[in-house]
Amino acid sequence: MTIPEPTGAHAAWLPPLAFSAVGSRRVFAPGAGVVRDEVVHACARHGGRLADVGEEADLVLALTTAEPLPAAARAALAGHEGAIGEQSYLLARRDGVTVVLADDPTGLLYGFFHVVRLGEPAFTAPRTTEHHRPAVHRRMLDHWDNIDVHPVMGQVERGYSGGSIFWADGAPRDLDRVRAYGRLLAACGVNAVAVNNVNVHATEAHLLTDRLGDVAAVADVLRPYGIRVHLSVTFASPIALGGLPTADPLDADVRAWWRETTEQVYATIPDFGGYVVKADSEGQPGPFAYGRSHADGANLLADALAPFGGVVHWRAFVYNHRQDWRDRTTDRARAAFDHFAPLDGLFRDNAVLQVKYGPIDFQVREPVSPVIAAMPRTRLAVELQVTQEYTGQQRHVCYLAPMWSDVLGFRFWGDDGRDVAALASDIVAVSNVGDDPYWTGHPLAQANLYAFGRLAWNPHLDPAAVLDEWIDLTFAPAGDEPRRTLHAMMDGSWRTYERYTAPLGVGFMVRPGHHYGPDVDGYEYTPWGTYHFADRDGVGVDRTRATGTGFTGQYPPPWSQVYESLADCPDELLLFFHHVPYGHVLRNGSTLIQHIYDTHFAGAEEAAQTRLLWDKLAGSVDADLHARVKERLDEQVRCAGEWRDQINTYFLRKSGIPDAQGRRIH
Repeated sequence: MTIPEPTGAHAAWLPPLAFSAVGSRRVFAPGAGVVRDEVVHACARHGGRLADVGEEADLVLALTTAEPLPAAARAALAGHEGAIGEQSYLLARRDGVTVVLADDPTGLLYGFFHVVRLGEPAFTAPRTTEHHRPAVHRRMLDHWDNIDVHPVMGQVERGYSGGSIFWADGAPRDLDRVRAYGRLLAACGVNAVAVNNVNVHATEAHLLTDRLGDVAAVADVLRPYGIRVHLSVTFASPIALGGLPTADPLDADVRAWWRETTEQVYATIPDFGGYVVKADSEGQPGPFAYGRSHADGANLLADALAPFGGVVHWRAFVYNHRQDWRDRTTDRARAAFDHFAPLDGLFRDNAVLQVKYGPIDFQVREPVSPVIAAMPRTRLAVELQVTQEYTGQQRHVCYLAPMWSDVLGFRFWGDDGRDVAALASDIVAVSNVGDDPYWTGHPLAQANLYAFGRLAWNPHLDPAAVLDEWIDLTFAPAGDEPRRTLHAMMDGSWRTYERYTAPLGVGFMVRPGHHYGPDVDGYEYTPWGTYHFADRDGVGVDRTRATGTGFTGQYPPPWSQVYESLADCPDELLLFFHHVPYGHVLRNGSTLIQHIYDTHFAGAEEAAQTRLLWDKLAGSVDADLHARVKERLDEQVRCAGEWRDQINTYFLRKSGIPDAQGRRIH
């Protein structure tokens, strides 16, 4: 197979120089397949060669079933008991030979890319046999892509990187670009992709039936990289596509339609992954219309998929989006728990409840959703968002891996309890990729895509180390100064973005609709349930059991008590859980109102400093890439200043309390 290097697409974290360590050596890679093709390609470029059976080699890349295995490989295997396992591999170095062994081709591919990440250090010091395996079986990206351009949401809903990577002009697009995408995903550990929007429109609904061949074409090019294709489907498919009068999940004809349709899917795509469903959410149809539960709805599809080993990802993003803003007893944060926790244990084993990491909607700071702790008898997927809907829309540098690390490492039952990563069967995220030449619009937003894959594989990796991996690969060979500069720009960028936007977990304060830029009261009197309740005395949402919505009671101890207490609640979530007076003193000794002023001045200044750091790299990185990042940083500095001025002015006018430092507030 030809290694995909499509014209006009940035190489991202797989530039030719990243393969120099592998490609300059003697490599034993028996058999056929993607790994051997990668080795041949790298060696042709960097002067290495394939080693034949019996020849000395610097690197062995082999399946455990290969015969004969070199002595170094046999020795590495002898030091490991039992099977290596699906998608897993052994890595060792002894007697001057680096060895990667796997039981299946996908595991071998992951091992090969591990050696690429290591570079020259893979061929230096001895390495005892290491067993590498993914923390979760399924590491999945959901694409909110439409085949047709939607009149409001465009071709990619909440997409900031051009058009769809899968669809163009109502048909599948250039599959060479899709193949290159699959290679990038395999290199960071992603093994599943949903190819269309969870808000399934009329044209996209037909991907399940008469346009299934389009999905099969995508599946064919991703399959060599160990990636299974999934499909978002509308719950109303039996009506929209099958001509039935109902989509009732307990109706016999509906069940038969889904069973027969799914049989046809697997006849066309034998390794099809399964369905993704958004139901009874923001106007999408679902089982509530028939007086049925979400377990009834999910199980309908799970039963159709079960004979083929498929899964249904059923999204838990269900809430009242027509809320009366005057009603303070209704709390959007409560909704997912209230709908789904009572259903624990009623879902089929192949039904995966997909839960957003926070209880609202991908905000820059939210508490971890209590649903994740409330359903021990249900398979759960934690849903992250790589596309930066609420974190700068790929116009701002905002490296999200530190936030994801905090989420995946959160322990509901205290330090001795299991963390979120251990509770999840799958880790899923909304992709940030489009047909932009740099894949992600902002070239530095590639780091979020890479980091998602790496953290989904191993949630306990250090986000700063993952960032350095991405820098070293993408900017190979990255000198010390560019490496330090990029790290300084990006490592703290999530917290910088948080400083100049909505304070202390209160969330939103964005322009309605497109969600970009500040609008403090933009959603305050709307039916969407995203309120901050600022008045002359204070700001924040009372979600306590004592005087508020009771949301704190959805957490187990100790967090139910911690969040309930104004004194104990972490400051970074204070306004999510409490309505707080402006004079309240935070742990840093500052009053709430002064903290708002200080952080917004500081965040805007940090954005300006980031731009100055990038200016210093002119001439050290590709000129076109430098210009693209510079253009995005100019917009970030402008927008950060607008956030600073609008937030500070709003709270000065609300509170009447001046800035203690006398800085200009309008």
